[in-house]
Amino acid sequence: MTRTGRWTVGEEEVAGLFADAAAGLAAGTFRYATGRERLAGRLVNAVRVRAEASGHYLTDGAVRTLARSRTVQGAVEAAWPKVDAATLVRRLLTDPPLLARAADGVLDADEQATLLAAAPPGGARTARWSPADVFCIDEARDLIEGTPGFGHVIVDEAQDLSPLQCRALARRCADGSLTVLGDLAQGTTPWAATSWAAQLTHLGRPDAHLEVLTRGYRVPAEILGFAGRLLPHIAAELTTPTSARTTPGALTLLPTADVAATVTAQVARVRTASGSFAVIAADADLPALAEALRAADLPVDVLGVDGTPSRACLVPASLAKGLEFDQVIAVEPAAIVAGEPHPRLGLRRLYVVLTRAVSDLTVVHADPLPAALRTHVPIRLPVADRDPIAPVIREACLPRSDQTLVADE
Repeated sequence: MTRTGRWTVGEEEVAGLFADAAAGLAAGTFRYATGRERLAGRLVNAVRVRAEASGHYLTDGAVRTLARSRTVQGAVEAAWPKVDAATLVRRLLTDPPLLARAADGVLDADEQATLLAAAPPGGARTARWSPADVFCIDEARDLIEGTPGFGHVIVDEAQDLSPLQCRALARRCADGSLTVLGDLAQGTTPWAATSWAAQLTHLGRPDAHLEVLTRGYRVPAEILGFAGRLLPHIAAELTTPTSARTTPGALTLLPTADVAATVTAQVARVRTASGSFAVIAADADLPALAEALRAADLPVDVLGVDGTPSRACLVPASLAKGLEFDQVIAVEPAAIVAGEPHPRLGLRRLYVVLTRAVSDLTVVHADPLPAALRTHVPIRLPVADRDPIAPVIREACLPRSDQTLVADE
C-alpha cells in the first residue's frame, strides 16, 4: 500500500521471486544478506510495475519508503530471515533436525551426534566457543555478508591449519596473492596437513608453485640425521633434509635407570657452557623434573603458555615448536609420543623436540626409544583430508521455501 493506491503481488509471483533469489544464492552469485536486499527490491519492483500499469508512477522516495515498509520487510523476513553467524552456528550445533537436513549425505548419524554432544552451553553471545568453532562462525559470516580481502597474505606454520582455517585465509586473499611456509613433519594439530597438494587445494591455490627446501644450516647433520629417521612415519612424501654443517659429538644417547638423576647431571654439565639450553620433556613429566632440579639446587625457568624462553629453561614438549636452543636435553622420547592423542601426532611432536638444538642434543631415556627411531619401516596410518563442515554450514545458510507469502501494497 502507498499513498496513491494498493496493489497485491500474487503468491505465484512471490514464489518465483524467491526461487530466483535462492538460485542465485545457491550458485554463489551473491551472499545471503545481499539476497535479502535483492528479494525486497524485486518485491518493490513488482508493486511498482502494477502501479504504473494502473497509471500511477512512484517517485524514488516512494520506492525507498515502500522497501522499508512493514509489509515488505515482513514478507522478506518470513521468506528470508535475517541471521547472524554465531546464531546460525549455534542453531546448527543444537538443533538435530536442522543439522540432519544440512548434513544429509555429508555427515553420518554418529558424526552428527558427536557435533551435537560437543556443542558449548549457553546462547550465541554467551557460549564459550572453541578455536575450531570460531572458524565455523567465520565461514557462516562469509556466507551471510562476505569477507574483506587483502592484497597479499603471508602464513607461517601452514601445515597446522585445518581445512576450515585454510578456507578462512583463502577468502581473505581471493583477489590477491598468498605465501605459505611450513613443514609437514612438524604438523602437531589433530587436523595437520598430510600433503601440500591437499593443503594448497584447501587454500584455493591448487596450482600454486611449491618450492621444497631440503638444505639447512641451523641443525647439525648428526642431529638432523637422527630426527630424520622419523620422516618415513610422519611425512613419507618429504625428501630427507640435509645439513650444511657437521658437528662431531653433537648427538648423545643416554639410556639410564634413573631419568631424574641423569637429567640433573646433564643440566649441571650444560650450565657451565656458553649459550642457551633447555630440558624438553612430555608435559606430564615436567613437575617431577622441576622438583628434581630444585632439590639439586639447579633451578631452571619453567616455560608457560605466555612465557618467554630464558637462557636455561624447562620446556613442555607441547610448547617447543618454533624455539631453538644451543643445547637441548630431550627426556623420554616414548613419553613425548604417548602424550599425543594419535601416534602420528606423537611422532611429529618428537620430531619438533629433536630439532630444537642448534649445537648439542642429549637424549635421556629409561624406556626404549620409539620404534620409529630404531627402524626405517614406515607405520601405515589413516589419512583424512576431507572438509565436511563447510558444506554443512553452507546448506544451513540457505533459506527455505516452505512458506507461502503474499505482499499487499
